[in-house]
Formats: sequence, structure tokens, C-alpha cells
Amino acid sequence: MLIYSMSVSVDGFITDREGGFGWTVPDDEQFRFHVEQIRELGGHLCGRRLYETMLPWETDPSMRDTELQAEFADIWCSIPKVVFSRTLDSVQGNARLAKASLAEEAAAALDATDKDVSIGGAGLAATAIELGLVDELRMFRNPIVVGGGTPFLPPVTEDVPLDLIETRTFGSRVIYERYRRVRGESDGPDQHVRSSPRRTRR
Repeated sequence: MLIYSMSVSVDGFITDREGGFGWTVPDDEQFRFHVEQIRELGGHLCGRRLYETMLPWETDPSMRDTELQAEFADIWCSIPKVVFSRTLDSVQGNARLAKASLAEEAAAALDATDKDVSIGGAGLAATAIELGLVDELRMFRNPIVVGGGTPFLPPVTEDVPLDLIETRTFGSRVIYERYRRVRGESDGPDQHVRSSPRRTRR
């Protein structure tokens, strides 16, 4: 499946009005949960800003100060990443620049692994949602209202039916919400990611 997962405010933003997201820093319990989630990934599609935000986990030794941080860094480094950018000429770490359309790159990433693939960066994920490519939405809803900023979800022209399949409340009072898209027989995404003959739905 293609998964979009981010920390959000109660009012649905991933950054605040000044572009900050310091309020999303996880405690140890939530961080361990993140480690287990990324362990299940076989690929990651990311926009430029998210790529640059996460790059220190592959290049900066100080990010490995604790055993848990080192474990996260090792797993993150092992995940193949595709970076979508109009301005970067090259990327570092276990990454490459996207060469094809988002739908084609998503299909290729899913075909290359028997695990789930994650997509990140609000703009990139918005395009994937508009194309009907995203199978799951995962939100870590933080107990704060920021009143504006970068929204987790884009505006849509048609309803997107979802099933709430998992929730969890951490000791920090952050609430994890996991939603799976309800797909109908005539749902459009089969034209996009699922166009590959090797792709099987799990």
C-alpha cells in the first residue's frame, strides 16, 4: 500500500503559521512506535523539503547519540527513497531523483518491494491524493491548535470515503489515527498505481 503519515495539529496542520513544527517532536514512546513503523517500509517517496529535513539521519553522526536514534537512523538509511524536486541536481544517501511521473514512480516503488511504501511532503502527497494513489492516511494528532500553516490534506472535489482501522493514545496525549481508503469496483486509482501487472493488493 501507499501510505501518507504525518504529525498534525488538532486543526489539521503539519506546520504552524510560521512554518514551525517543534510541537511535533515525539517522546520516547512515540519515537519507538515510529521506529517500528518505518521498519515495515520498503520505499519512500518524498518532496524536496522533507528530503532535506530527513537527510541528517543519513549524514550527521550526532543524530545517533542514543541507541534508539541509532536504530532509527539505520533503518531510515536502508530504505530506498525517490525525491521529487524541480531545483535539486543531485541527492545524497540512499536516494535518487524522480525521473518519471508520480504515478509511474509510485508504481515502480511498490513493484520493487513486498512491503508498503510511504509518501511524504504535503505538496507531493496532495498530488497523490488527487490522483487516488494513497491507500492509507496515518495521523499523529497533537493536542494543539495552530490556526493556520501547511494543511495535512488538500481540498478535494469529491468525497473520499475512509475506514478508521486503528487508534492509539500515547502517554503524551498524542492520538494516532489510521484510516484506510474505501475502494469501489469503479474507483479510479486502478488506472494509476495499480496499472502495473506485477502489483497485487494485500
